[in-house]
Amino acid sequence: MKRLFLFITTIIIFIIPSQADEGMWLPYLLQLNEKDMQANGMKISAEDIYSINHGSLKDAVVLFGSGCTGEIVSDQGLLLTNHHCGYGRIQAHSTLEHDYLTNGFWAMNKNEELPNPGFTVTLLVSMKDVTREVLEGVKDNMSESERQSIINKNINKIKETAVIGTHYQARITPIYNNNQYLLFINEVFTDIRLVGAPPSNIGKFGGDTDNWMWPRHTGDFSVFRIYTGKDGKPAPYSKDNIPYRPKRHLKISLKDINEGDFTFVFGYPGSTQQFIPSYAVELIKDQTDPIAIDLRTKRLDIIKRYINNDRLTRIQYASKAAGISNGWKKWIGELQGLDRLNTVKNKQNIEAQFLTWIQNDPSRQQKYGTLLDQYKNLYAQLQPVAKENSYFMEAFYSIEIVEFMWKLKSLLTLNPNTPDADKERILKNAANNIKSFFKDYNSKLDKEIFILLANEYFQHSQYTRNKIDVEKTADRIFSRSLFLQQEKLEQLVASGNVKALQKLNNDVLVKFAMPYFDLYIDSVSPQYQALNKQITSLNRIWTQALMEMQPDKQFYPDANLTLRVAYGKVAGFEPQDGVKYKHYTTIEGIMQKENPDIYDYVVEPRLKELYNNKDYGRYANSKGEMPVAFIATNHTTGGNSGSPVLNAYGELIGLNFDRCWEGTMSDIQYDPQVCRNITLDIRYCLFIIDKFAGAGHLIEEMDIVN
Repeated sequence: MKRLFLFITTIIIFIIPSQADEGMWLPYLLQLNEKDMQANGMKISAEDIYSINHGSLKDAVVLFGSGCTGEIVSDQGLLLTNHHCGYGRIQAHSTLEHDYLTNGFWAMNKNEELPNPGFTVTLLVSMKDVTREVLEGVKDNMSESERQSIINKNINKIKETAVIGTHYQARITPIYNNNQYLLFINEVFTDIRLVGAPPSNIGKFGGDTDNWMWPRHTGDFSVFRIYTGKDGKPAPYSKDNIPYRPKRHLKISLKDINEGDFTFVFGYPGSTQQFIPSYAVELIKDQTDPIAIDLRTKRLDIIKRYINNDRLTRIQYASKAAGISNGWKKWIGELQGLDRLNTVKNKQNIEAQFLTWIQNDPSRQQKYGTLLDQYKNLYAQLQPVAKENSYFMEAFYSIEIVEFMWKLKSLLTLNPNTPDADKERILKNAANNIKSFFKDYNSKLDKEIFILLANEYFQHSQYTRNKIDVEKTADRIFSRSLFLQQEKLEQLVASGNVKALQKLNNDVLVKFAMPYFDLYIDSVSPQYQALNKQITSLNRIWTQALMEMQPDKQFYPDANLTLRVAYGKVAGFEPQDGVKYKHYTTIEGIMQKENPDIYDYVVEPRLKELYNNKDYGRYANSKGEMPVAFIATNHTTGGNSGSPVLNAYGELIGLNFDRCWEGTMSDIQYDPQVCRNITLDIRYCLFIIDKFAGAGHLIEEMDIVN
């Protein structure tokens, strides 16, 4: 184990990047990248980006919710992120009377800012390597369960000790497939208020059609504010709370953004899979992605039809549709990219090199000789189980009323012996779930999706060979089930009558759905988890072997929703023969795309007025154009949405919000020729806040560099 620790440490310390573009680098080790970053144009130091001794750029970057990034842009806790990151919060505040999704929202003073109960942002205080402490007591000859048991005990002890006497939270995260462990000390804020959001015709311009695509003309931003208690520490919402005073907030640059300019992205990328073997890529390419794409295509066709015909349904399902569509379109591009790059063959070539490498050394043969055969065997077993899992999750569990019933399953367990505290908690959670569910639910739409997805599930699941008349089943459930009758369900839960609640076990929806949940829980999930657990243990050894085999290759940890730096340069690209994209777009493209008959391409009258008058204020570029977005070679993934994109001086020049469709396979294999991150130009963001919305008081808070 000591040899392994020394090996990993050596890899991290001595492999210095030789080029920009690919890579998601740990900020606390950024000194190793500093020379390369400066050679590519950076004018600041690694210490300016990450420091635990003084305020640095890291103190202005937050994890927004649980899957996006945000940046602090004023000394009063003002926060920018993407519109699609704030979408759920905006939607939650929207009603027919106050349709903030369609019309936008702007708080003209702090008293008008809207609270978001249960929502958090997380600020990194520090990170450090704790591999030695985590692996204390672990031996090479241990079983995986023994190994993990010791690791878990060590992690709990380290986390507990790390935050004694503070209000911070500790998190320990493995990297390099459990070969190394990092400790993150975080400050979590719980009073986050909505400050502003543009209308969807700006914040979501182009809709699903333009999603993942370039050229792009989407004003993808929203504005929030962090509040604290009067002592400056995180506190639950209170009218007496005060705006957060950060150690550092970002300066904003209005300078031109030119091809070849150095940029870097500072944020929380969610997940990449650069180390997976060929068998994993085949499973993704040939099975899991195609199943999800097919089922989501069919669901979206139904949802879009309803959204286009009813304003209330548009409000209710806008966020849901966006969530379904985002993965759907990404996976389509991913499949095309994996085919174009021949990723399976590339992985197989590495595996062939690996076999040659171990054959040249008896100790390697002994240590790694069966590794690829074990992978092959496990993935052969996993394939049918993964298919079953995909159809359960993407078909059966994706029926809204089925998922809703499952979330209320605790009601079915209530009995006279349930402790009062547990009963109170269950009833309270149920009441909250019922309220939020029916606010954004259309039973007619869901019935169509029920028929569609139930048929798909019964057709493809090996556990559902019995013939079921799905349409008759749907008629019976949607006409009789108490889970579809909001008022009666609310009254039943409010009564707290355990005997009456127990009758829910005989509800027609419960009788229909629970046997399939039981099948999944008893048969599919245990197999799926057990096989993936074994694969995870192999991934640790495989990653170790790859790093040992390629000592001169630059390695970076897979993304795992921890703070990272990616850097590159502003650059256009050529996605296919005869097509060349320049590096930026302008408001001209919005007017060219305008189509009043298509919701996603409606142009706001006020925006058109500003365009016609060329009233861009100080936000135009040196050519007099109003820039909207730009692309660069920074390596990003999900979670980087909302991340600050910074120039050579560490000044904010944009908000990362997407990737080019041709490069969505970058989670598995990066291609510098076509992988581009798409960024909202900060000047368009400020232009919308100032000239379009008239919220100049927010501009006055910001530190703007002309």
